[in-house]
Amino acid sequence: MLATMIHAPRDIRVEEQPLPTIALPTDAVVRVVAACVCGSDLWPYRGVRPTHQPHGIGHELVGIVEEVGADVSTVKPGDFVISPFTMGDGTCVNCRNGWNQACEHLTGFGGPDATGHLVQGAQSAYVRIPYADGTLQVVPGDPAPELIPHLLTLADVMSTGHHAAVSAQVGPGSTVVVVGDGAVGLCAVLASKRLGARRIIAMSRHADRQALALEFGATDIVAERGEAGIERVRELLTEDGEPRMADSALECVGTAESMDQALRSVRAGGYLGFVGVPAGGSQFPIRYLFDSNIHVAGGMAPAHRYIPELLPEVLDGSLQPGKVFDLELPLAEAAEAYRAMDERRAIKVLLRP
Repeated sequence: MLATMIHAPRDIRVEEQPLPTIALPTDAVVRVVAACVCGSDLWPYRGVRPTHQPHGIGHELVGIVEEVGADVSTVKPGDFVISPFTMGDGTCVNCRNGWNQACEHLTGFGGPDATGHLVQGAQSAYVRIPYADGTLQVVPGDPAPELIPHLLTLADVMSTGHHAAVSAQVGPGSTVVVVGDGAVGLCAVLASKRLGARRIIAMSRHADRQALALEFGATDIVAERGEAGIERVRELLTEDGEPRMADSALECVGTAESMDQALRSVRAGGYLGFVGVPAGGSQFPIRYLFDSNIHVAGGMAPAHRYIPELLPEVLDGSLQPGKVFDLELPLAEAAEAYRAMDERRAIKVLLRP
């Protein structure tokens, strides 16, 4: 089968790899219908994270169950499923508390599971999913082709954008600043709108992303950065002649600069939801947090918990996060998908095996 492998920075290859098989009785083998490239995949692609040896890459997929192990009871061959970007057993204390992404036996794509058996990267034709009962989410029926991109976002970016908004206590009447105009940031705009925010400021410098942010519910766009960006937020949120900061900020990038921008856009006593995968150098300014009483929450999204809430709205068409995909390519052209996202010629690329 074809599988996407990263060999070194900017060295993505689609190669023949062995078909996965059931290794453990809790496994399922899934035929991938659609996968995609994530902004966090660009960190190793750009060399921000080291690649010590070639390995499979990608962590978002939807597909059809081909085979299950003897102990699997919640999915069966023929089921259309969403696989969250991490795999958990569903039985440990963290999974039982709804934090499957912090499973005591957490397994990721593109490396060995807890027993040493390989898990392919999601950008492959087939993938073995450990802990199938604790991981896979079944989509009822046979979803229409036009729903595939929207369903695929639930594996990561829509769930992650939603996590940013939930962590930042976004609700009816909130004012929100979203830092980051990639797929996660755009989904955070959509999530804020869905949760009832009255004012959503998207920080973006790119016309195509600005347009989608507005379509997703942003009320304002701020292209400025640093102090100029903070001052622009104050101006936009001025009420009764008094400049104000946002109730909530959603940090969706993972750099020191984006964290600083988000924190300094929030009012005293406000809320920061951070979901950007840390790229190094980002630290919380403890004294600033101490003085301002800003509430900080977030981290890796528990997609497994959010999918049941978001899925019905995707199926009925009222939630359409799949609009973040502005380029679709065959799996064989995965290297071009990475180039397009790295060069900002695409927001997010969908791959079809």
